[in-house]
Amino acid sequence: MSGPRRWLAAVLGAVAVAAAVGGGVVAPRPAQALDNGVARTPPMGWNTWNTFGCDIDETLIRQMADSIVHNGLRDLGYRYVVVDDCWFDPNRDAQGNLRAHPQRFPSGMKALGDYLHSRGLLFGIYQAPLDQTCAQYFDAFPGSTGSLGHEYQDARQFAAWGVDYLKYDWCSPTGTINDQVARFGIMRDALAATGRPIVYSINPNSIHEKTGPQRDWSDVANLWRTTEDITNAWNTGQTNGYPMGIQNIVNVNVPLAGYAAPGGFNDPDMLEVGNGGMTDTEARSHFALWSVMAAPLMMGNDLRSANAATLAILRNQNLVAINQDPLGRQAVEVSHDGTRRILAKRLANGDVAVALFNQGGSPTTISTTAAAIGKTGSSFTLREAWTNATSTTAGGISASVPAHGTVVYRVSGGGTTDPPPPTTFRLRSESAGRCLDLDNSNSANGTGTLIWDCHGNPNQQVTQSGQTLRILGKCLDVPNNATNGTRVQIWDCNGGTNQQWTSNSNGTVSNVRFPSLCLDVDNGGTANGTPVIVWSCHGNTNQRWSRL
Repeated sequence: MSGPRRWLAAVLGAVAVAAAVGGGVVAPRPAQALDNGVARTPPMGWNTWNTFGCDIDETLIRQMADSIVHNGLRDLGYRYVVVDDCWFDPNRDAQGNLRAHPQRFPSGMKALGDYLHSRGLLFGIYQAPLDQTCAQYFDAFPGSTGSLGHEYQDARQFAAWGVDYLKYDWCSPTGTINDQVARFGIMRDALAATGRPIVYSINPNSIHEKTGPQRDWSDVANLWRTTEDITNAWNTGQTNGYPMGIQNIVNVNVPLAGYAAPGGFNDPDMLEVGNGGMTDTEARSHFALWSVMAAPLMMGNDLRSANAATLAILRNQNLVAINQDPLGRQAVEVSHDGTRRILAKRLANGDVAVALFNQGGSPTTISTTAAAIGKTGSSFTLREAWTNATSTTAGGISASVPAHGTVVYRVSGGGTTDPPPPTTFRLRSESAGRCLDLDNSNSANGTGTLIWDCHGNPNQQVTQSGQTLRILGKCLDVPNNATNGTRVQIWDCNGGTNQQWTSNSNGTVSNVRFPSLCLDVDNGGTANGTPVIVWSCHGNTNQRWSRL
């Protein structure tokens, strides 16, 4: 495991899953894929929270909108202006309607939306699915004006104000992941019922077990946060806990690439570019990685005073084009040795964007090949995203990359296929969203396996040799008397069929000696520390694994 065992200490209360609307009760419909016509590429824009928190008003928002236009950012695609927490009157009116804060937004929210629309921008707003917003939960802003029991009423209000984007933040330790799916689903349906196209962005992680990475949320929302809140730092040493540095977020978000598609994207949180907590190299790396990961590009700095270096990063047209590619794919990991990380993003015209990311503390050369990133042929053109310089290659792709830096090439020419599966990989459970892990990095014979948040440490790195799967130099093994419920372990490699595994077309992994037994997450558990066992093969999601 990557850190001490962390469990939700207590569930403070159950969450109701039906919304009272106009005296009636509206239950959420069963989840289905969200196709509301918006967010066909990752949204781009600006959000108030990272720089201003609760200290916001309508003058600030209008000034920031003007700066977006003045700096040429709107024309590059930065169009959503999202007013985060603390915009509202702490008390609803006598009919239960939300209202703008009378001192902060005296002109009202519709007037603000009208101003943004007049500037060619789009209007985003913040709410929460329980009784309090995040600022209210932490007593930074009085009141209880969350949407609990008001979902359809609030959705109609947002539509009437001309809202184009809703950020919906759980911000509570209460409720299971199923409660979250149900409650988020109510607002999904309420927004759809308005008939207005509104991007729906959810955060299931704040003050909660980190459920963002545990499922594909594309049936619920257009965007879903995968980590705790970002902070203005490169590395905070967190696996997935508050606050998250850039590198820590990348470790969580990269394994989730398979979820991204037009209309639904993993959200590793807003940009910290221009906020001063990183070197220029780190800030460029932050932006480059968010671009290839098909992440929303939501600026979080004060654009009124942005310097030339910050604007040069935010206005990098090569990276914006990669981010906004209509194929909507997130870069997949080609290789990662703990320091040098290579990500490849297939693009709609057959090009491939490749990111060479140096997670280490000193410069290093990072190399790959056109074949490794999914290109076929013998002649390719490389366009470097930062310098715009072009070069040609017969297949080799290489760069000297500074510490914490990322070099991005757009590779054109030849044909394109999906990158071949890596021979060193992690095994990620489809049901849990977590990776097969060797308990406490113990390499002793008989050490059991479990699931844990996916990371890049060696105790999750699986190497395939023939039909053996090896971790920390030992083979994945079941005892010779294995039956349903036997825990999967490691043991000195001995060539036995109990150490050989078959990867099946449905995503299951069966044992060669016991072909009716498959790798299984015990009882379909999703929590860190749940044992990995063998069980009669049935093909359910707790027996399906993907290679990362």
